[in-house]
Amino acid sequence: MSVRFILKKWHFGLQENKPFGDAARPDGLTPASDRLLQQLKERQQELELLHITFDNIQGFMDPGLSTNDSENYINGKLSLDNPLTAKTDIGCEELSGIKAVDFLGSGYTKTVLKAALSQGLFVALKSVNHQGTDMRLCMEDFQDSQGCLELVSFKLRKEIVLLRRLQHPNIVELRGQCQDSTLVGGITAVLEQGMPLQMIQLLQSPWEERFRVCLGLVRLLQYLSRSPLGSVALLDFQPRQFVMVSGELKLTDLDDASIQEPACQEDSDCQLQFPLCNFTLRCSPSRICEGLNEMRNLYNAYRYFFTYLLPHQAPPLLKPLIHQIMNSTGDLKQSINETLVAFEEVLHMYKSGLHLENLPPSITRDYAVLKGMRSVANMEYRCWPSYTQQGCVLSVHSAREAALICSSHPQCTSFSLSSEKTWTGRLLASFRSGFSHLVPDVNSAVYMRRVKASGAVL
Repeated sequence: MSVRFILKKWHFGLQENKPFGDAARPDGLTPASDRLLQQLKERQQELELLHITFDNIQGFMDPGLSTNDSENYINGKLSLDNPLTAKTDIGCEELSGIKAVDFLGSGYTKTVLKAALSQGLFVALKSVNHQGTDMRLCMEDFQDSQGCLELVSFKLRKEIVLLRRLQHPNIVELRGQCQDSTLVGGITAVLEQGMPLQMIQLLQSPWEERFRVCLGLVRLLQYLSRSPLGSVALLDFQPRQFVMVSGELKLTDLDDASIQEPACQEDSDCQLQFPLCNFTLRCSPSRICEGLNEMRNLYNAYRYFFTYLLPHQAPPLLKPLIHQIMNSTGDLKQSINETLVAFEEVLHMYKSGLHLENLPPSITRDYAVLKGMRSVANMEYRCWPSYTQQGCVLSVHSAREAALICSSHPQCTSFSLSSEKTWTGRLLASFRSGFSHLVPDVNSAVYMRRVKASGAVL
């Protein structure tokens, strides 16, 4: 075990019992230098704890695993390709000629740039924010540029370790890293590139896309509750910690994650305090607040995501299920496993159209269908929330549901269905108030509302 720690410390540029930067002055250490070294030591121990926890859990899952095997052991089975190296093949050499093309954002600790690699791949580069709040406060306290850079860089180092250990479709992929040995703290993480989560834009998107974000979040939290590191709490749970990648929500900031459940002596030690309510869990016989991390994550998901994204514009026939989810998560009445089951039930009903089974088949009789045709020179009207801002494009399970929607829109005289589908497999229907003429299109069908003898649209 000690050999492994030495290698890991060397890999991350850590040198035990050796002063950093200005703290190594020949006239001896100052009290400020002592405090800085103590903080560096604490951060180093935090990294070591991550390795110890991972190794212990993997060894418990299968005591026969070797050291190398345990690092290949993900989600209860051995991977044929080492997941810790298969997707992290971008190093200093590949980054030597890299070109930054955009500034994605910065925070207290880190700066994120969008970069283009030579092969045309876009990635996100995370590095220490030299002008950030953490660096500024450290310099005010210690006046040690290299020591402060090393201290501040620990958050990024921790994030790299966590990204290597925690692998899930809703966590960004670590594509590589570069440690510049000529500069203390000079470490760069190479990540899958995503777009910062824009809640205002998300609020204006169709319900199906908002549900996808919430579903991905629940799947992520269920994984974190039983991860290879144990139960993981996201202490800084905010929308800004996430990005969007091809419509999927992905966690990108893990530097404030905690892998330890709080210790306790009595139930009052296991309190979750939020601005509008508090919860108390039981202190277990082992004197641990078991489940506290899971419940913290779940309630934060409720107050930052579910409250805004789930109920509004939900399909009417799914609203009872959505309300049950809102009530159970808002009161923490169910575990993350039970919450995931509820979300998967909503997804199943929505994809299969079971919530529409009471729609009469005759609803399409008021429409004449022209298969293999597409309308052109359309007279569009806007509806909300639409997949396009210039017209009315909605997700439907079938022509019956599209007919129901068209009949409820006074402006609608026709709609068309194409082969284009959403992530759930549902069809995209375009609704319009009129069109000029039709042209052949084998992938399209046009449904026109029949006109009464009086000339009124049925």
